[in-house]
Amino acid sequence: MEYTVKNLAQLSGVSKRTLRYYDQIGLLKPARINSSGYRIYGQKEVDLLQHILFYRELEFSLEEIAKIIQQPNHDQTAALKDHYNRLKEKRDRLETLMSTVKRTIANKEGGIQMKDKEKFEGFKDEMIRENEQKYGKEIREKYGEDIINASHAKLRGMSKENYKKMTNLGEEILSLLKKAYVTGNPACDVAQELAAKHKEWLMFSWSNYTKEAHLELADMYVTDERFTAYYDRAVKGGAKFLRDAIWMYLGKM
Repeated sequence: MEYTVKNLAQLSGVSKRTLRYYDQIGLLKPARINSSGYRIYGQKEVDLLQHILFYRELEFSLEEIAKIIQQPNHDQTAALKDHYNRLKEKRDRLETLMSTVKRTIANKEGGIQMKDKEKFEGFKDEMIRENEQKYGKEIREKYGEDIINASHAKLRGMSKENYKKMTNLGEEILSLLKKAYVTGNPACDVAQELAAKHKEWLMFSWSNYTKEAHLELADMYVTDERFTAYYDRAVKGGAKFLRDAIWMYLGKM
């Protein structure tokens, strides 16, 4: 079956303007243009639009989606299985947060007593799942199952006060990174304060600290583009600067 832009928009719920934009950027081209100048989409394009919407639901950027679906070896069946697993993980995260909200409401209405630690369980689980999804394979290979599992257990058992301190410290680290980067000197006082704060932040979740493990993690900030992207969002080149500051702090440079 074939569809015009109007028909496909009605079928998918995507606006006509969005479909035209997808064509413009090369993300979803029509199968052909008919004699009247209308874009015509076939079954292949319908299936591809479904994949695009799945990725959008998972909060992939259009640029990221284009890189995935335009690969010569892109396997749509494998992609669907991946979509399913990711959506299942998202559902599980939402169910955990919904359960926390439900218990909080009951607590506010006097129906149940809720420990402070329970109020943050959903957010802790969300943090753990997100880290596992992004970095789980690499960090487990580098540090081992026991160390990572112990780290997760420590995070889950964290008190309300410490959870708040950890999240505030994470924000402070990004703020310090911006200030330190301007100096261009990873050995300056503010950069060394940054490195010390980073160690302090790690200790909220690490069950055992070693200089070697800290150095390895700092190296991953530069060698793994996902870590790099996180710190480079604060300031371009921030990941490498943080790595160098940690090296200085630990006496490697």
